[in-house]
Amino acid sequence: MLAARSGVANPFRRRSAGDPGAHPAYTPGVDVERKIEVLAGAAKYDVSCASSGSRRAGEGTGNASVGGICHSWSDDGRCISLLKILFSNHCIYDCAYCANRASNPVPRASFTVDEVVRLTMEFYRRNYIEGLFLSSGVVRSPDHTMEELVRVVERLRVDERFHGYIHLKAIPGASPDLVRRAGLAVDRLSVNIELPSEVSLRRLAPEKSKDDILRPMASIAGGIVESRAERRRHRSAPAYAPAGQSTQLIVGASPEDDRRILDLAHGLYRKFGLKRVYYSAYVPVNPDPLLPPPEGPPDILREHRLYQADWLVRLYGFAPAEIVDDARPNLDRAVDPKTAWALRHPERFPVEVNRADRDTLLRVPGIGFKSAARILATRRFAALRAEDLAPLGIVLRRAHAFLTCGGRRVLPPPPRAVAVDDRQPELFAAGCCP
Repeated sequence: MLAARSGVANPFRRRSAGDPGAHPAYTPGVDVERKIEVLAGAAKYDVSCASSGSRRAGEGTGNASVGGICHSWSDDGRCISLLKILFSNHCIYDCAYCANRASNPVPRASFTVDEVVRLTMEFYRRNYIEGLFLSSGVVRSPDHTMEELVRVVERLRVDERFHGYIHLKAIPGASPDLVRRAGLAVDRLSVNIELPSEVSLRRLAPEKSKDDILRPMASIAGGIVESRAERRRHRSAPAYAPAGQSTQLIVGASPEDDRRILDLAHGLYRKFGLKRVYYSAYVPVNPDPLLPPPEGPPDILREHRLYQADWLVRLYGFAPAEIVDDARPNLDRAVDPKTAWALRHPERFPVEVNRADRDTLLRVPGIGFKSAARILATRRFAALRAEDLAPLGIVLRRAHAFLTCGGRRVLPPPPRAVAVDDRQPELFAAGCCP
């Protein structure tokens, strides 16, 4: 089952009539509770969740511009919750890496359209969730499954007047008409590309094809462009997937190197205008000779380095070839990608913090968009001193070796008071992002 946040009752626990947390309008039956347990657990492997970019609002229930999605963080630091489930974990496909593959002897369950709609509305009214993330295994056919998913989101929007955030996974191979109907009802659409190459897709998921995955991506991208153009002419025109589209890629189930993965992500951003590519370290769930040995934990460090490199490509103007190339096809595990690039280009450093332009500053490890903007704003009034740098947000433990201030080298910060195990990725440290 999905875990409740600390101090908040578990919304999936069956309540007795005397339970003070019981809701008088709705208590799921045993059968629905079992479905939630199975289908919420089956959805945990999908990491492509985000709620940025949506401004859906109106008269009715919910507001996507205020609410969001589980495992995301709002601007004020709140953790935003999401009902994250599969419509069904029955699947006609037998993808080697998937926990819900047809040959796996796992408990199976399927919701009805009414059950998903009612669960979403009742959990929202109880303040357990602020949105819905809905995906599914492929039942009967891609079109049949997509039709059921579309019925859910259209019921929520039209009948229930629900204006909360909805992220829907489009089914590869579904008809363009169904994908378009979905885009008019949800905030974000996504299609999982799953593997980095067509060769690996044929080997590990032979029932799927590259075209079945890329065709709905192209349809969604076209719908978003058309919708934005139409809304510029007519403000009342319906929005189509206003929060854009994303995808997820499994890292480590196939032999492709980081260069191939970053080239693919860069191409998807340019061709389809994706908001995000999510990387998921391969988790062994099936014994299969086509997959890596199940020993050892998922390679979280590699996943983390790919996210850092993706950030550089997507926002900082780096080309994939600047980060990985023929000589270095995989990212450095010892240091982050921006630091690795800086160490390979000593001719570009040190950078004088009082004279460098914005683009040059953004290439310095430990300087991001906010700190670069603060540097430029402060320089309009006075020259910077070494003691001014840390308060401006510069991460000196990463940046000091690449900067001068007033012609002098910047000294490193004093040692940390608390020892940190450098073998682990500091996912939430101040300097984890470029």
